[in-house]
Formats: sequence, C-alpha cells, structure tokens
Amino acid sequence: MRTLGRGHHRINLSTDYVDAGGEQLWVDILRATLKHGLAPRAWTDYLQLTVGGTLSNAGIGGQAFRHGPQIANVHELDVVTGTGEMVTCSRHKRKDLFFAALGGLGQFGIITRARIALESAPKQVRWVRLAYSDVVAFTRDQELLISKHASEAGFDYVEGQVQLNRTLTEGPKSTPFFSEADINRLAGLASETGSGAIYFIEAAMYYDETTAPSVNQKLEMVLAQLSFVPGFVFTKDVTYFQFLDRVRVEEVVLRSADVWDVPHPWLNLFVPRSRILDFDAGVLKGILGGDNPVGLILMYPMNMAKWTSQMTAVTPPTGEDVFYTVGLLRSALSPDELERLQRENQSALAFCDKEGIECKQYLPHYTSQDGWRRHFGAKWSNIAQLKNKYDPHAIMSRGQRIFPLPSVPAAGTATT
Repeated sequence: MRTLGRGHHRINLSTDYVDAGGEQLWVDILRATLKHGLAPRAWTDYLQLTVGGTLSNAGIGGQAFRHGPQIANVHELDVVTGTGEMVTCSRHKRKDLFFAALGGLGQFGIITRARIALESAPKQVRWVRLAYSDVVAFTRDQELLISKHASEAGFDYVEGQVQLNRTLTEGPKSTPFFSEADINRLAGLASETGSGAIYFIEAAMYYDETTAPSVNQKLEMVLAQLSFVPGFVFTKDVTYFQFLDRVRVEEVVLRSADVWDVPHPWLNLFVPRSRILDFDAGVLKGILGGDNPVGLILMYPMNMAKWTSQMTAVTPPTGEDVFYTVGLLRSALSPDELERLQRENQSALAFCDKEGIECKQYLPHYTSQDGWRRHFGAKWSNIAQLKNKYDPHAIMSRGQRIFPLPSVPAAGTATT
C-alpha cells in the first residue's frame, strides 16, 4: 500500500500534529517531522512499519507507560469501510468508527490517513541498560519507573528484556549497544549467580542543549532508587533518530547472519501485573527453561490508565492499574525448531489457561470464532454490531476468520 503515496503529499505537518497516509512508514514520519523539531510521542521498536498497520493493532513501545500506545495518540482518521464509504472520524465525529478502527485489526475498514499528535523532539538520548539477576527486583523497579511520581522526573522510555541460556551471549551480540567486554561480564554474571536468566531494564532519558548539563545528575538520582546488580550499568549517548531507529541496525546484523528472513513464530501477551511472577516461573523458567533459540524476550509494564477502553484493542480484564507485555520474539532456523517453538507457544497459552492467568494476546491469532469471542470478552457484542454496520459482507481482513462468511453473526452475549 505504500506505493499509494508516491507522487502525492502524504505527510503534512502542523504545529501539533501530522497528517500521514496509512501507507507511510513510521521512519519516514520521523524524518519528516524532525526537520521541524517535532516528532510523534509514541513509537514501536521497529520503524519500518506502516501507519495504518500499527494503528490497526495498537502500536506499543517504551513510551507507552507515559503516552499510551500509538492508538491513544491519534486525533482523526480517514477510513474506507467495508461498504465502500470514505469516512473522516474522530473522538467527536463518527466516534464509533474511530474507536473501532483503532486496534480493530482491519475488521471495519482500511485506515488511509491518520492525524497523529506531535511534541517537541529532543536532540539526544542517554540510552541505559541495567542488569538484574532477580525477577522480583527487576519488576519492582520497572513498576517504580512507570509510576506517576517517578516518570515525571525520570526516564522517557522504559522497556525490559529477558536473556535465557544461549541468548545470554548471543542476544547482546545482535545489538551495537554492548561491547565484547560487556557481553563477557554479563555471561559471567549469570554463571556467578547461578541464574538461568538475566533481566535488563532498557531505558532512555531525552535531552537537548539546554538540559544536557543536568542529565548526569538526573540519571544518578533515578539510579539511586533502583536495585540492579551493582556495577552493571551500561550507558550510551546517541541522537534521537539513532535511538528510535535502533532495531534497523540490529536488522542489518541479523540479515548478515541469515537469521532475519526466517520463520518468526512470535507470541505476544498482555499479562496481569499480579501474575507476572507466576508467568516468569511457569513459562520463562519452566516451559522455556531449557530453550536456546535465536531471538529476544521482551517483558515490561504499562499503565492501564493510558489505554482507552472504547477502542477495539483489548487488555487484561482484571481491573489492575498495571499490566505487562511479554513478547517471545524467537526465530526458527530449521523446520524442527519451528515446530518446537510453536509447541512451546501453545504450552505457554495452555499454562496461562490452566493457572487462571487472564492474559490477552497482542497481535492475536485464533482458529475459531469461539476463540475470538473469548479474546474480545465484554467487547464482543459491540464489535459484532459494528461489523454489521461497517462491513456487513465481511470482506475486510477475512484471513483472520473472526467472522464467518458470508454472513456476520448477530451480537451475542460475551464470554470471558
């Protein structure tokens, strides 16, 4: 769809927003807005994705704890619905379609334009990684960093990673952040502590010419509150663009090793805060405890208050103020490994179901409508009504098999 924008002005800026075609890549939005000292507030980790694509899911990343996902930072949309109608919608105009399309998996229409909120762009980033051998300290510190009090004077970006087994040495090699000496120290930490996992808080502090003199003091004040392994603080100063486009650099490394264009049986979950330690013990240290795939495991918290409940995107239904995103972002280098990783993903889901962990899939996949009903829970009835209204013949995103062909079921009672 990106070719739809060729020869047209598909990225138009104002002082506090940018109008972008749904086919535009986020990296191109970044380049265009930075020329004016501006940038969107919320980002995914990988920028070679389209605006319409991420907004049809949610668009999560390390800024979400402060600004919410990308879908919470949109003022207006143009959507071509399943009835062929071009609709301009917002929180105040045709708001049912606006909220349906954001996180709507493309079920109600195609996002052809989005008006995205902007803020002043920083010039530089102090990029920080902190190592932990204890999951309790790791999660406690993450939750502190995203709390209102800490976030106002602390980091602008907070994520977390888990390195298991082979990834204790192989994982850091895919990023230019760590030196060879750093990688050896991290491997030694795992050996010394007897831990099967090393946890990292990845964080960033933005600054420019006026705030540069105080960034060291500000960082020291934040670090003094945390319980990472003493001496295992890694920092790097990069430009704002370099930081946001960091995965592109990793992509080049992985492509050179022929491990980019391989199957990626990824599983992304939203896990309730109250069950994250159970998930760590049962899935990360249990089901995946002997694992050694190429890949990455993400684990970091977000604030529920930054998500808009009217949108189609779903979060854990537990009513807690914080939930975690866990991404098992692993790659399969052989058919046998692909089958094994897929089995492990199913085992992880079965574990959550058996233990009553009310997680939700992000970038979901289900093979039955009953699975989709359970996924959407209390939102199902409204989703079915909106589907009947905006795509009555179920022509949009058929491959997800959310609604059967040729008819759409009447809105029914939600199952949870």
